[in-house]
Amino acid sequence: MKKLMLTAGAILALTAGPAMAQKSVKIGFIGTFSGPTAVIGNDMRNSFELALDHLGRKMGGLPVEVIYEDDQQKPEIGKQKSEKLIQSDKVDFVTGYLWSNVLLASIKPVVDSKTFLISANAGPHQIAGELCSPYFFSTSWQNDQTPQAMGLYMNQKGVKTLYLLGPNYAAGKDMMSGVAATFKGKVIGQELTKWPDQLDFSAELSKVKAAKPDAVFVFYPGAAGVQFLNQYAQAGLKGVIPLYTAFTIDSLSLPRQKDLALGVPGAQQWVNDLPFPASKKFVADFRAKHKTTPSFYGSQAYDAANLINSAVVAVKGDLTKKDAMRVEMKKANYASVRGPYKYGNNHFPIQNFYLQDVVKDAAGELTLKTVATIIKDSQDQYHGKCAMK
Repeated sequence: MKKLMLTAGAILALTAGPAMAQKSVKIGFIGTFSGPTAVIGNDMRNSFELALDHLGRKMGGLPVEVIYEDDQQKPEIGKQKSEKLIQSDKVDFVTGYLWSNVLLASIKPVVDSKTFLISANAGPHQIAGELCSPYFFSTSWQNDQTPQAMGLYMNQKGVKTLYLLGPNYAAGKDMMSGVAATFKGKVIGQELTKWPDQLDFSAELSKVKAAKPDAVFVFYPGAAGVQFLNQYAQAGLKGVIPLYTAFTIDSLSLPRQKDLALGVPGAQQWVNDLPFPASKKFVADFRAKHKTTPSFYGSQAYDAANLINSAVVAVKGDLTKKDAMRVEMKKANYASVRGPYKYGNNHFPIQNFYLQDVVKDAAGELTLKTVATIIKDSQDQYHGKCAMK
C-alpha cells in the first residue's frame, strides 16, 4: 500500500510540473479591425503574424495562441475586450493598442492582474509618468517624442512662427505638447478638432490662412491624414505654407495621398528603408506575402512579438517567472527592426528618430525614404515622474 502511494505521488508530481501546466503561450491582441481605421489594425495584425511565422509559431518551445479583439476605436469597448482577455481567456500577455484613449481606459485591469501589456503603438504621457507599471512595456514611443523630433527639425529649417493642428484626444494633445517642448519659435495658433468623426477641416484651414504662419505642424493618422492633405491643397496652402507632420503620411495612407505627400517631411523612429538586417527581412517577407510595404505601425507590432518571445525564451517557457521575464524585456535583447535600443526606467524606448520624406523610386512609384537622423537616443520627457528605477 505504501509503495502504491509513492507511485501516485510521483505521478502527481510529474503532472504538476510547469511543462505540463503551460501548454501554450496565450497572447491577446487589442486592435481596430473594423471601420475606416481597420487598415491600420490589419497591418499590425499581419506584421504580428509574420513575426510568429519567423519564430516558427513557437516561443520557448511552446506553441503560440493569439486572440484578436476589435476595440472599434472606442475606449469602453477596448476596456471590455481587455478584461475579457484577462478574466475569461486568461492570456499571458496583452499587446496591440493603437489608440491612446483606448490604452488609458484599458491598462489598469491588465496590469492589476500582473499580466504584461506591451503597447505596439499608443504611448500616452500618463503611462510614461505617474501611471508607469512594471507590467507595461512599449515597442513604439512615448507620444511626445516624434513631434519633439520634428520641433528640432523645424528649428534647423529656421521656422519662427507655427500653427498646430490635431485631433482632440489623448494622443493629439501629447503631439501638441511634444512640438512645443522643442520648438524655439512662437506657436501662433492651435486647433484640436473633433475625433474621430471630423473630416472637414475647412474652418481650421481658413484660420491658418489668416494667421499666415511660417509653417504648419499637423498630426492626423489614417483617413483623417488623407483628407487633410487633400483639403490643404484645395485651400491653396500647399507650396505656400510649408507643412510638417507626425504620423500623417505612412505606407498605408501614401497610396491615397499620392503626389500631395511630396515635399511634406515627417519624423519617425522606423522607416521601411532602414539598413538593419531584421528590418530588411521584415520588409522583404511582408512584401512577398502581402504585395505591399508594411507601415511603421506594423514594424512596432513585429517588434512586440519578438520582445515577448525574448522573455518566454529566457524562462524556458515557465511563464510563472514574471520577475525574470521583466528583467529580460528591460534588456531589449532581440533584433529590433529599428536597430539596437534601450529601455528607460518607465519601459519606453530610448531610441533614434529619423527625418522621413516622400520620394519617387526608380519605377516612378511613391515611397518613403530616410533622409537623416534628427536625434539620437531620445528619451521621453516624463520618465522622471515614474517611480520605477
